[in-house]
Amino acid sequence: MPDDQRKPSAWNKSKLPSRHITVGPERAPHRAMFYAMGVTEEQLTQPIVGVATTWNEAAPCNISLSRQAQAAKRGVAAAGGTPREFTTITVTDGIAMGHEGMKSSLVSREAIADSVELTMRGHSYDAMVGLAGCDKSLPGLMMAMLRLNVPSVFMYGGTILPGRFQGRDVTIVDVFEGVGQHSVGKLSDAELHELECAACPSAGSCAGQYTANTMACVSEAIGLALPGSAGTPAPFESRDQYAEASGAAVMNLLRIGLRPRDIVTKPRADRPMRASICRRWRTRRGSISISTPSARSSSARPISATSSRAANI
Repeated sequence: MPDDQRKPSAWNKSKLPSRHITVGPERAPHRAMFYAMGVTEEQLTQPIVGVATTWNEAAPCNISLSRQAQAAKRGVAAAGGTPREFTTITVTDGIAMGHEGMKSSLVSREAIADSVELTMRGHSYDAMVGLAGCDKSLPGLMMAMLRLNVPSVFMYGGTILPGRFQGRDVTIVDVFEGVGQHSVGKLSDAELHELECAACPSAGSCAGQYTANTMACVSEAIGLALPGSAGTPAPFESRDQYAEASGAAVMNLLRIGLRPRDIVTKPRADRPMRASICRRWRTRRGSISISTPSARSSSARPISATSSRAANI
């Protein structure tokens, strides 16, 4: 349909990045590619929102992210946006540690940030919802949000549930400790096997005071995530409600023009470290991840605390 016959949009795309792939006769080839994926003409008049996840089958941290992404997409669509889902890599410390694989861990954070930034810029998306579940994927996605500075909402994929062993709750931490107990003869082969089979009964990130839970806390404290969204375990259906709300929230951010660097400001850079829960959970790598996004953003603004405007979204 010629541009002058298209249905008027409620959105003025003249200042949105997606105008470069949707508006004007010279963008007919671009629109043709969207039509091949089932995108309608009306959807192309709306803002295009990237829904980025680190979904994969590498670890339980990631396997629920695709489900939650579908809910985020529903939230975007219901609020008048056109969601486009994409994924990137994850290196999970829980499986990478203790061998040569650990050399891939920290650098994977940079690869995650780089790949998300490249996809968002390359496809001219207007805003982003990011979902992650591992130690390096959480800061990696938040780094990308600060670099891109398009309206963005982050959401943690949620922690794993505890297992049961010999009448008590256990987590992956107990398995690490069990290896030590086994090495000194305090735990038998059979008991160690029973423990490892029981400790991780669901999807979700490691149930310990590690970087993933630290950065999940930080994501709320700095205002990139909706209040309360980090606390619900991964298997709970209420996570989908948070995901849908995150999709709606990013559309509101787009309407009012609120961007990550408006929320994450230098004067409040030490707030996450002062928050009592973050101080309790803080890890050395968590501290590194809190400071890194600022160094990687083009404005060199450090991550900070929640702004009052973001908290009311």
